[in-house]
Amino acid sequence: MATRITSPVQRRTSLPLTERNESDISILLESSAYQRALEELSGTKIIDQEVSTSALLHAVFEAGMSAVKRSAEMEGYSQIAAGISKADLQQQRIDARRRRPSWSAEE
Repeated sequence: MATRITSPVQRRTSLPLTERNESDISILLESSAYQRALEELSGTKIIDQEVSTSALLHAVFEAGMSAVKRSAEMEGYSQIAAGISKADLQQQRIDARRRRPSWSAEE
């Protein structure tokens, strides 16, 4: 059974591919190590299945978007961390120590 895209397809877009891109696609289609890595990064079942080129390219897109999102989140967290001074952080810790634990009223 061929791997298919499980979500409804909004549109099909042509994708210009270079010779290097074609070579990479061939490697992805033939190498189980690359397929395992792509499966892990994209969340798409690829190994031990007949994979269409469009499904493979979609998995590569999903893996790439996942990496972009992680990078953007890390940038956001860095900006938040840069905005918190050491004094603010120390005050938050002091306040947290003074707060009664949520379980303290339990019997």
